[in-house]
Amino acid sequence: MVTKTDSNSRGAIAAKLGVVLASSFTLMLKSQNFHWNVTGPNFGPLHELFGKQYDELFTALDELAERIRALDSIAPGSFAAYAKLSTIKDAPDAPPSHKHMIGELQKDHEAMSALCSALREFADDAGDTATGDLMNGRIDVHDKAAWMLRAHLA
Repeated sequence: MVTKTDSNSRGAIAAKLGVVLASSFTLMLKSQNFHWNVTGPNFGPLHELFGKQYDELFTALDELAERIRALDSIAPGSFAAYAKLSTIKDAPDAPPSHKHMIGELQKDHEAMSALCSALREFADDAGDTATGDLMNGRIDVHDKAAWMLRAHLA
């Protein structure tokens, strides 16, 4: 367990959680954008899938921010901060084709899984099993989302 005397580890973990939070927010917003703007022969299933994925991401934001606060750090919460911290690229101005949307979201979820895996290892090494457990849950969600998106491209 990370203790109050382990402030360097707590701060480093919180900073990495800030990147996960910002990246999750960006992916949530991109998923919502694609939910609104998807067209084509698979509109119904993709509209529903993108909606479920952005709803799940929205719910996760609070848990991520609260973990940052539990580590005695300030959770980033502005578009400017998210733009600086996010590893996920924003949605393009013009909606791409539905196949491009699927492929882009798939890659984003795979990138999020890798980001969460790296943080899980870092947190576990620091003795912060709570953050490690949180990342395990996020990895599962992102892996499942990527799989579902890949299935639409098969």
